Amino acid sequence: MKSSYDIIITPVLTEKSYAQISDKKYTFKVDVRANKYQIKAAIEEVFGVKVDSVHTMQYDGKVRRVGRTVGKTNRYKKAIVKLTADSKTIDFFDNIG
Repeated sequence: MKSSYDIIITPVLTEKSYAQISDKKYTFKVDVRANKYQIKAAIEEVFGVKVDSVHTMQYDGKVRRVGRTVGKTNRYKKAIVKLTADSKTIDFFDNIG
C-alpha cells in the first residue's frame, strides 16, 4: 500500500483551479493507479480536512516530436476534491498568490 504522500503528486495551480477554491474545491495531480477512496483518505490525512467528494480525470500523454524522434509525454490523473462545508480550508492554497 502506498503512503499518502505517494498518492498526491502535486497541486494544480491554474486560473481555473484558483476560481474553484472559493467553492472549497481543490485540484491535484495524483497517482494514476489510485482510486477515489485512496485519494480521499490521502487528502484527509495529509491536510487534516474533511472531504465531501472526489472527481477524477485520466489524461493520456501527448505526442511530442524533437527532430525526427517521436515520443509521448507521461499520462497522468487529476483529481478535484470538494471539502465539506464545516471543514477548514487547505492552508497551502491560502498562502499562494
